[in-house]
Amino acid sequence: MGTTRVTTQASVVPACRYRAFVSYSHRDESWARWLHRALETYAIPRRLVGRATRFGPIPRRLAPIFRDSDELASTSDLSAAVSEALTQSSSLIVICSPDAAASRWVDEEVRTFRRLGRGDRVFCLIVAGEPNASLIAGRESEECFAPALRERWDADGDGAPDSVEPMAADVRPGKDSRADAKYRLVAGMLGIELDALKRRDYQRRARRAVVLASAAAVVMAITTALAVQAWVARSAAERRQKEAEDLVAFMLGDLNDKLAQVARLDVMAAVDDRAIRYFQAQPPDEVGERALAQRVTALEKIGSVRLDQGQLGDALASYRMALPLAARLAGGKPTDPESQRLFAEVHAFIGVVYWRQGRLDEAQQSYAASQAVLQRALEHAADDPALTFQLALVDNNIGHVMEMRGQLDDADVQYRRMLVLMRRLVDTQPGNGEWAESLGSAYNNLGKLALMRGDLGDAIAKYSLDERLQARLSKADPRNIDRRGNLITVQAILGRTQALAGDVASGMERLQRSVDEATELAALDPSNTDLQEQIALYGTQLARLRRLSGDLLAAVRLSTKSEAIFTQLTRKDPTNTAWQREYAETLTERAAQSRALGDVAIARQQAQSALRLLMPLREKQPDDRATVLAVATARLAQAAATNDAGAAHALRVDAFRDTAAAKSGKDDPRLLALRAEALLGLERKQDAAPLIDRLRAGGYRDVALVALLREHGVDYPPNEAFPRQLATADAGGLAR
Repeated sequence: MGTTRVTTQASVVPACRYRAFVSYSHRDESWARWLHRALETYAIPRRLVGRATRFGPIPRRLAPIFRDSDELASTSDLSAAVSEALTQSSSLIVICSPDAAASRWVDEEVRTFRRLGRGDRVFCLIVAGEPNASLIAGRESEECFAPALRERWDADGDGAPDSVEPMAADVRPGKDSRADAKYRLVAGMLGIELDALKRRDYQRRARRAVVLASAAAVVMAITTALAVQAWVARSAAERRQKEAEDLVAFMLGDLNDKLAQVARLDVMAAVDDRAIRYFQAQPPDEVGERALAQRVTALEKIGSVRLDQGQLGDALASYRMALPLAARLAGGKPTDPESQRLFAEVHAFIGVVYWRQGRLDEAQQSYAASQAVLQRALEHAADDPALTFQLALVDNNIGHVMEMRGQLDDADVQYRRMLVLMRRLVDTQPGNGEWAESLGSAYNNLGKLALMRGDLGDAIAKYSLDERLQARLSKADPRNIDRRGNLITVQAILGRTQALAGDVASGMERLQRSVDEATELAALDPSNTDLQEQIALYGTQLARLRRLSGDLLAAVRLSTKSEAIFTQLTRKDPTNTAWQREYAETLTERAAQSRALGDVAIARQQAQSALRLLMPLREKQPDDRATVLAVATARLAQAAATNDAGAAHALRVDAFRDTAAAKSGKDDPRLLALRAEALLGLERKQDAAPLIDRLRAGGYRDVALVALLREHGVDYPPNEAFPRQLATADAGGLAR
């Protein structure tokens, strides 16, 4: 098929069938699918359409984009179809990675295209590896550019080896976002300045934000119509089903991203619901591999949105719908790492929901199933980083279950395995933000176990390592809400632990910062229940420190807001055990405030309400450390607010037994402090003395304990050696 020519004010270029040809290694197929969809669905800003450039007038859309979805035949030459597609493509986009650099076919596609004299129309998307690493001794395997990209080409289409770095968008961690990478490639394809494209696109999105919800409704209606047509018109089923699947992918991809930017999660939920109904209407036996993988990914995304919104039942339903599809995909491709990873990931997500519901047996079974899939897959792909990363996350999840069972030694094994795997991954790719984030989580896990074992210095050191990692990642990508959420969490954890060691000022400063930042983010996304939980939980912890420091009014304001949030959250999903426990902790703090205000009757009612929430959780999870601490604290708060000496005595005895019954982690200073408080309330000062000595030796100086000991006439001077121990632990953590 010949080409015609179009004359513009700038130059003369051939008119081609395809706007671009996407060249990639099939190990990077997920990136190719994203890029193909992103370019074909991108609508060029109207005010740019028709403008003359050196590549011709700017079109309305970039479709069609050619992406070869089949493996090339095992011949020495490109297939005729691929060669013709290259000839008929005005641009070439190469997805660059070490796999692509090693691919004979990617290199040949680049050479074929450049021989056409279109070397200035070659663009790159770097997804992994390092440009020109082949020139660095010992790092040759990291090279991401195919040989033909690293050569200089003359006007006759001949190449010669050289160090060349072609125009490239870069989505490696810490580089371009996906949106910026897309803009960079589009600007190159159109022959215009990047800033001009982004400015026009931003203006268009600002105008369209107010009508986005209506657009979503239209898209949903079209999807429904396509789904019905695909079901009824069996003669055209394959074509229409593909159209519907692509539109659903757009709805759950680009459209969901745009809705998130304008905080329309209500419309996102409606889009997701309609997509679910579409999937349910399709005959499961008539779905090909491509559509199958697409459905699994879509159902996972729907489940994750519902998880973020606190809808555990709906999230579980979505993940369960994905599981048999993922199993079928994995069964059909037993040696394909991505299919196996996806199957394991669905199992793990199901486990997360069970864990949040306190269904530990079912959570552990799901995690074990995920672990088994990954271990089998690693037998065929031992060095696959995606499988290794998924296995590290499963180790993390199993550790959480062991921890809630009170099996701290078993949890320690899982957490240390996660740390080893994450260190190995981060060493290979230090710039991978997702891996660095999980490395920080591994340190956080071990910090939590250190606290439970009474090593306050090591706990603070490991929490500090995590905070430094998360702060660096958040600074590198300030628009990433998840990264900011991670930083909010770890700085709150570090702050309250610093307060346990007597550094109340730093503790309150970090907790206040966490509350403020979570409030700021929640204003952008009011339906995000994780952010609401952070505001309420860290607000309660900050309120306690404000009260103990003498600012009772600020404490009351904080905990009143926390109580209102937890009331709404627990009504929304009563199965979320963490919300139930945290709500009870807020009520216990409210009881302490009421008692400080002299309203003992109200304090007693609030403490009783906290225990009513906690006792079912204790029966369900008797060894969960957070629940044990919450129950003992509520019992002591109720004892302090009751006028019945016998009832108060019984409550203190129960609190003592609660804290003494721990299976492991018996040196946890929080347990020891509550046990000492119970003994002092029972007038057993001599029995409390050894506990108090252990607390002092470990550097524990919680404000409540210091005030209680002063009230009982117990001398409790600071441990002068603890700051040095803390500095040593911190330096050792950094060295490791």
